[in-house]
Amino acid sequence: MNEDRLNAFEKMLSAILAQYDSDAAKLAALKAEGKEKTATYRQLFAKKMQYQTILSYYRAYGLLEEDEKS
Repeated sequence: MNEDRLNAFEKMLSAILAQYDSDAAKLAALKAEGKEKTATYRQLFAKKMQYQTILSYYRAYGLLEEDEKS
């Protein structure tokens, strides 16, 4: 069971990091277009902040390196 749990954690962490990167890229594109006030930008920004919070918990418990996603 512990190996399955570790694999599930690693899979979840990879998914969160990938989504964080994807949302950050979309935010950068929208910002370059001057669309910081759109609903889409604000929704993506909120999602990015949510992922940052999750990643900070992983970091606090020593499950993520300090240099991975701030």
